[in-house]
Amino acid sequence: MKKTFSLTLAGRHPDRVLDALKHEIRQYFKRERRKPLPEGVDFQDFACRFGLTEDSAGATTEQELARQIDTAAAQGATHVYIEILVKPGHRKPRPVTHDAAAPADASDTAQAPGEAAAK
Repeated sequence: MKKTFSLTLAGRHPDRVLDALKHEIRQYFKRERRKPLPEGVDFQDFACRFGLTEDSAGATTEQELARQIDTAAAQGATHVYIEILVKPGHRKPRPVTHDAAAPADASDTAQAPGEAAAK
């Protein structure tokens, strides 16, 4: 999605216009996440850009978009440019850590009630 949104509409309260804009963006993210994933892709990732114009748009995160829209509206902007492109996401494996103090499995050390430890 590459779009310039107006933050002012005649006959509508500016707060409702902002709410509608944020709702549209959230719905776009949800719609894209519902689509089937291509082979070898773990999740849908998004490349986002935000600015007052297309030329001044800079990279941002999905979580920062709403805050940046609020900031632009508070500064008196009448239009904002938002670009959201879907890209394939790949999960990184968690690093394996071996802690000698922690038991490997909780069931190894657990005893049934009334059962004495055999020594």
